[in-house]
Amino acid sequence: MNVLFIILGILMVCCGFSCIFTPVLTFFGAGYFLIILVTVYGVFGIINAIRYKRFGIGFVFSILSVLLGIASIFEPKMFLLTSSFYLFVIAGWFVVMGIIDVYTSIAITRKAIPTGLWILQLILGIIAILIGIYSFFRPAALAIAEGLLVGIFFIETGLSMMFLPALKRN
Repeated sequence: MNVLFIILGILMVCCGFSCIFTPVLTFFGAGYFLIILVTVYGVFGIINAIRYKRFGIGFVFSILSVLLGIASIFEPKMFLLTSSFYLFVIAGWFVVMGIIDVYTSIAITRKAIPTGLWILQLILGIIAILIGIYSFFRPAALAIAEGLLVGIFFIETGLSMMFLPALKRN
């Protein structure tokens, strides 16, 4: 299991550098990923509704998800609207993940684990919270910097995953 965490950490760091070096592709790629995810969610929701004969609000949302996905794929304006919504989701994600990083760094210091990694995690957590809050008010800046921000987060998470087995031993 420790080897798996190290391998996943290395992959996260590699993905982070990829996002940093291609920020525009990261933004548009993430938008298409979100659209595909919503469409697949809707299709499976429709299948489950038909399978279990439950045609309530979940069925309606599944149909709307498929329609939104199809419209976003074939209509550029819908894609931009979906990508704009995605920017606010990312801003919230940065705030939540920053809070989790700050909490984790405090938990590491309480266990008196002798490593300087908690300082890096605390600083990056605070930066993530500030970036998330700023991005709620300036979504265009987030669109431009998304690749950098997601890349930094992937690198930080990957490093945490690589060092997690060493922390568990202590």
